Amino acid sequence: MSGERETSRRHVYGRTKGKALRPRQVNLMETLYPGVSISLGEGFLDPRGLFGDVDDVWLEIGFGGGEHLAHQAEIHPRIGIMGCEPFLNGVAKLVSEIDARGLSNVRILNDDARFLLERLPPASLSRVFILYPDPWPKKRHNKRRFINEETLGFLAMALKPGGDLRFASDIPDYVAWTLAHIDRFNREHGETFVWTAERAADWRTPYDGWPGTRYEAKAIREGRTPAYLTFRRACPDGQKSAI
Repeated sequence: MSGERETSRRHVYGRTKGKALRPRQVNLMETLYPGVSISLGEGFLDPRGLFGDVDDVWLEIGFGGGEHLAHQAEIHPRIGIMGCEPFLNGVAKLVSEIDARGLSNVRILNDDARFLLERLPPASLSRVFILYPDPWPKKRHNKRRFINEETLGFLAMALKPGGDLRFASDIPDYVAWTLAHIDRFNREHGETFVWTAERAADWRTPYDGWPGTRYEAKAIREGRTPAYLTFRRACPDGQKSAI
């Protein structure tokens, strides 16, 4: 298994470390982080086992500085929230928020989310956030975008019937890319992700409980209009939603 793991390891694009951490961040990464970090062993990972007594488990992919994740964890104390972020400085910021807010329902993987997704049991998540992912705007880099057939396959398996995939971006081309890839996935695999929008306001308006992020603020300052897409994991015929 370990040999297969190495040969199938994916390349992580983009920076994984920035400027030196502040002394407080260094201390928290040495003391608090080990207790909230996710360790990927062999076989499936039981998300609920990371938290203990929670009602559901959510996942945020590429949480940046962790503002959104920390906010959701604070207002939903009965939800266990996993976050994946390869950028060490972003992880350190979230760890600082965990300490400052006294959060006990956050777990972190400092690596590419695909390594976690491939280890999740079927129907183990009720919500997934992909917020302002790197758009890789150059055409030759489009293949690096997180939304692709492989990751949609992982998400289709990990989400409970009736669970939500929430995607936000200020890049029109990436929004169109996401809609096109989900449409193609549905055509090839059967109706899997149902776009919930019924009118334009549904994708122009932030989700309930949206705290805003620094990426969103920058986009609005620079004149770009964010889009907020919600896709519901379809229920197999005859099966009721687990949410």
